[in-house]
Amino acid sequence: MSTAVQSTTAEPAAAVRYPRGRFADKAGLRTGERFASPGRIGAIVALVVLAVFWLLPFLWAVVTSFKSETSAAATPVSWLPPDGFTTDAYASVLREGNIPRWTMNSLITAVAITLITLVVSSLAAYAFSRLDFTGRRWLFWGIIASIIIPPQVLIVPLFYEMLTLNLVDTYWAVILPQVVHPAMVFILKKFFDQIPVELEDAARIDGAGRLRVFWSIVLPLSRPILAAVSIFVFTFAWNNFLWPFIATSDSSLMTLPVGLQTVKSAYGLQYAQVMASAVLAALPLVVVFLFFQRQIIKGFATTGFGGQ
Repeated sequence: MSTAVQSTTAEPAAAVRYPRGRFADKAGLRTGERFASPGRIGAIVALVVLAVFWLLPFLWAVVTSFKSETSAAATPVSWLPPDGFTTDAYASVLREGNIPRWTMNSLITAVAITLITLVVSSLAAYAFSRLDFTGRRWLFWGIIASIIIPPQVLIVPLFYEMLTLNLVDTYWAVILPQVVHPAMVFILKKFFDQIPVELEDAARIDGAGRLRVFWSIVLPLSRPILAAVSIFVFTFAWNNFLWPFIATSDSSLMTLPVGLQTVKSAYGLQYAQVMASAVLAALPLVVVFLFFQRQIIKGFATTGFGGQ
């Protein structure tokens, strides 16, 4: 009887240290796993240290952008300027450059590139995932191999192509060469492979065609990965400097990274203004990531790259 009493009294203590059932699932723990295991604590500490090292350069850029040019160039460097913080660098960048126009150009081109890339990449990925055609394997391996080709190698032929089509100094010259992303085709194809074929077979038995199945069955089930791909493509298009710099010479068509570079080149190397320009260019991406970070994580977790 004493043994039974001891086991009964010991069970609540074990239940506190080792959560079970629905509570364990909500806490992200497996049944019998402790909250404060050494491995979990070590992982959290390592992630915090890495996050601090990753945020330090961005924090330094923000702090420097609020310094005067004298404090920004002074040695030794310090986080707190002796003459206090100021917004003169932001005022100079906004005054000397056409920030609203460049921001609108970046928004137009980035959104267009994202939408066209989603259409092209999703259709290509679905064809590789579901259709059986001659040369399918070799063509897919060719797409994978093209991922390792540096984009700089294609700049000259792409520019001659835009020149031949009379598209230089237009939005299309910036948009069209950036809508092909082999990596996104590969990611979407991996996701489509995980969608049960039985769902599509049931829809086709009911009379739905291939495109109707793709639109009504596959795409709604692919929202997480589509959101993740959209954010990655949008970020790449927004940050791209080299190709918009080559494809446009009209200041009214420049994107934000290109326009800010012209402001910095015209007025020399001024550290506070350089950092203010970098913060202004990165701010929209930070906002987008803060709003859609859950979709990014969920998208990668459901593609098979998260250990599933």
